[in-house]
Amino acid sequence: MKKLRWQLLIIFLTGLVVGVLLLVEQPEAPTLVSEPVEGGTYTEALIGAPQRLNPLLDYYNQVDRDVDRLIFSGLIKFDDRAVPQPDLVESWGISKDGTVYNFELRSNLKWHDGEPLTSEDVLFTIGLLQNGDPIIPEDLQDFWNDVEVNALSNTAIQFRLPEPFSPFLEYLTFGVLPQHLLGGKSLEEMIDDPFNLQPVGSGPFQLDRLIVEDDEITGIVLSSFQDYYLSKPFIEEFVFRYYPDSGSALTAYQEGLVQGLGIVPSEILQDILAEPDLSLHTGRSPQLSMVLLNLNNPKVPFLQEEPVRRALLMAINRQGLIDKYLAGQGIIADSPILPETWAYFDGISRVNYDPEGARRLLKEAGYVLSGEDNLVRQKEDVVLSFELIFPDEEFYYSLAEAIQQDWQAVNFQVSLKPVPYEDLVDVNLENREYDAALVDLNFASSPDPDPYPFWDQAQATGGQNYSQWDNRMASEYIEQGRITTDLTERARLYDNFQVIFSEELPSLPLYFPVYNYAIDSRIQGVRVGPLFDTPDRFLTVQDWFLVASPTLPTLEPETP
Repeated sequence: MKKLRWQLLIIFLTGLVVGVLLLVEQPEAPTLVSEPVEGGTYTEALIGAPQRLNPLLDYYNQVDRDVDRLIFSGLIKFDDRAVPQPDLVESWGISKDGTVYNFELRSNLKWHDGEPLTSEDVLFTIGLLQNGDPIIPEDLQDFWNDVEVNALSNTAIQFRLPEPFSPFLEYLTFGVLPQHLLGGKSLEEMIDDPFNLQPVGSGPFQLDRLIVEDDEITGIVLSSFQDYYLSKPFIEEFVFRYYPDSGSALTAYQEGLVQGLGIVPSEILQDILAEPDLSLHTGRSPQLSMVLLNLNNPKVPFLQEEPVRRALLMAINRQGLIDKYLAGQGIIADSPILPETWAYFDGISRVNYDPEGARRLLKEAGYVLSGEDNLVRQKEDVVLSFELIFPDEEFYYSLAEAIQQDWQAVNFQVSLKPVPYEDLVDVNLENREYDAALVDLNFASSPDPDPYPFWDQAQATGGQNYSQWDNRMASEYIEQGRITTDLTERARLYDNFQVIFSEELPSLPLYFPVYNYAIDSRIQGVRVGPLFDTPDRFLTVQDWFLVASPTLPTLEPETP
């Protein structure tokens, strides 16, 4: 019996092993792959109201810019790393001295009404930029009037600059307007033109109809443009609905009226995160919040000392500011150049929150505690006392108070002064009448990372170098970067500039806010990267899709 039991056990184990091997060797069932197909309607909520669907008249209305991005096209567009990409143009070349740019338009470009788009349309639009007073800013008009523009053929355009200027491509993102519909009209005459509500562009979507309720435009319906020069969008209909506030937009989503929210402000962020089928996409905004320091103000001579400036930054709990006042929607800033762009230097050193280290730096710099309560720091007769001005709004007031408390914790004496925004810029900053200023530097619609306006020596008097930073080496890197067209060389120059900036800290970078965009998870192919304007969320809109067909993967024979 004992022998028999062992034989039965061997037979059982042998059968088990064979069974396992048979299971392992069975072919796997093929996995179905979803392939996007054309079709479907996507509806997005915008907060605001439409005014003029015209790319030269939409600067002050964000929701118009959002819609215009889908209707109109520019010569050049920028990807999320700020690298220029061809849009209406197929290719371009730059002369060795950087003053002549030749562009070739794509062949067979068409307007939404079927008419051909040619170089004459581009020259017509530039003419509006050159003579757009009082609508186009004077400095932009002056810029274009210094550029010689010629149509070499129906598809070839040449620009001649008075001097090399590497950020020039940034100026070619303007939406091109159709001469055959608007020719002979000035930009001022276009303000009330019917074209602004019946736009004809060359972008991936064209106007289908307006949604009007009680004599008010409550939405706009776009349809995919069949003759679009790049890959045609999968989404057949793109609908925008307008709402007065974010709460109304969220309610519209919950009621199934929209599938996405064009912007998610902090007040509804938690509600959005609680929606199981709503995906939140986040991208860095084109804005830098910082404290500008007046380095040439004799009333605050200690700001000219690098250890004092560094101690000021070390004393600020920047992550705490982001968490408390931005609901965590911000990125600590270590450079005046936007992160995730080709010009940002990842190797830059970060100044961490370290109040004890700040106290130590101040003591080493000779600023010791004094006064009756031993709460004032001074060196000889110089007291660490100054005024922080900020925009007269509730948000900035809270932010300024938090910064004040952080500084007072390391014995800076700081007074606060709210100032109307216009006065802060036009009076205090322009006239250099301030000690320190809490500001936002806005880089919207300026994808080129050129740091010249705010940090070059030449801008210290009469320009936007409000800190009056005077560093010859940093300025040389900036100035060379302005005339060098090779991105690799420009990146090297800007890396050097950022290293000097981080060593001297002429002003105190705080954070980059982020932009939140919510879209139903059933909308596939959505990718949102760092932004230079809110419409940049549509950078890959041609890849979005709602309808997919399951297909088996294609198997290729192995190479013997």
